[in-house]
Amino acid sequence: MTSKPLTAGARGDHRGTWHNWGLALAGMLLTLISAVAFAQEEAAVTPTIDKGDTAFMMLCTLLVIMMAVPGLALFYGGMVRAKNMLSVLMQVFVVFSLLTVLWCIYGYSVAFSGSGTWFGGLERLFLAGINADSQAATFSDGVMIPEYVFVAFQCTFAAITPCLIVGSFAERMKFSAVLIFMLVWFTFSYLPIARMVWYSEGFMFQKGALDFAGGTVVHINAGIAGLVGSIMLGKRLGYGTQSMAPHNLPMVMIGASLLWVGWFGFNVGSNLEANPFAGLVFLNTFIATAAAVCAWTFAEWVMRGTPTMLGAASGAIAGLVAITPACGFVGPMGAIVLGILAGLVCLWAVAKLKAMCGYDDSLDVFGVHCVGGILGAILTGVMVAPSLGGTGLDEYSMGGQVATQVLGVGITVVWSAVVAFIGYKIADMSVGLRVSEDQEREGLDTAEHGERAYSA
Repeated sequence: MTSKPLTAGARGDHRGTWHNWGLALAGMLLTLISAVAFAQEEAAVTPTIDKGDTAFMMLCTLLVIMMAVPGLALFYGGMVRAKNMLSVLMQVFVVFSLLTVLWCIYGYSVAFSGSGTWFGGLERLFLAGINADSQAATFSDGVMIPEYVFVAFQCTFAAITPCLIVGSFAERMKFSAVLIFMLVWFTFSYLPIARMVWYSEGFMFQKGALDFAGGTVVHINAGIAGLVGSIMLGKRLGYGTQSMAPHNLPMVMIGASLLWVGWFGFNVGSNLEANPFAGLVFLNTFIATAAAVCAWTFAEWVMRGTPTMLGAASGAIAGLVAITPACGFVGPMGAIVLGILAGLVCLWAVAKLKAMCGYDDSLDVFGVHCVGGILGAILTGVMVAPSLGGTGLDEYSMGGQVATQVLGVGITVVWSAVVAFIGYKIADMSVGLRVSEDQEREGLDTAEHGERAYSA
């Protein structure tokens, strides 16, 4: 039995039925896809602790601790005379420890809580309101790290920054005066500047100043305080007439190397996430430092006739300082240019500017940290331009951004200088700033601490 062929009308009805079924199925699929996408979107913005980022930030925190003890302590210790080495180690070690405690008592609260543009609140006094479940935001929506980890990471910045100042008055300041000064300066200079630059409601943050990892907050802030201290304490006995060469250059090299390695925690950790962008920060930190070492070494070779280990180590620190504010905003070639400029400019500041002005900055804190920090902070406004390989900004004008960077530098210089002057005066009126001439000749190791770095 054969079937009849479908008529035109029957074929049309059949096609219409399949068409309707197709539309219904497509609608169901679209609804399902939309529901899945919506669920994924909701899940993406739900604040969640990321275990990888948490581990990354804990590692970066450890690296920054290594920068201070032993890195900075050995770097500074090797550069002073043997009779003062232990005093420098002691100052860095104890200052770092003291400010770690103060950060947890009130520092974190003043810097990262409340709504003020210059000073924070006391909501986090004694770390009140923070527990193991508390979260701190990263730069990505919904990606969080434990607030305790954020507290610890920021604590390393707060504790190491005042330690940098130690190098400016090394070999002549009383240990008790050092501690009193650090208490004042940390409270009234570091904390307000950190808030202004890094807190979302801070004055310089609102102005659009760029400082990825601490050019103004750390290096300019500490460098200008060091200059004020070196001037107020006066020159070391025998300065300009006696040899004050570093007593242990291998130790200087070891300290500088530890600082270089630890600085990756300093800069890359400021990204708060282990993501592809962190790779740019890592590379910039690496190559800017290498470029600065080369620039300082070859320039010194031309100027003095010999390249020195002290110069190479100083060049590394200069490059690290200069790239710190810029590491998240410039491209790799910009980082190399910045490193070369830092090596040359900081060498000039240490070799020429210091002699011209006549101050005794024992370990060149101002010439390397302040001058290098100013260079890096201002040039960040230039090299962030996409045309120069930078990451760019949503609304970018080179002139306008440079002006903003200069404003941030100016505020930091004036603020830190005024607070430092007051801090040194308070220490002077309390216990006196400087050791006696006999103690200075004997060396601070035995005069202040009753110990010697070397037994023979």
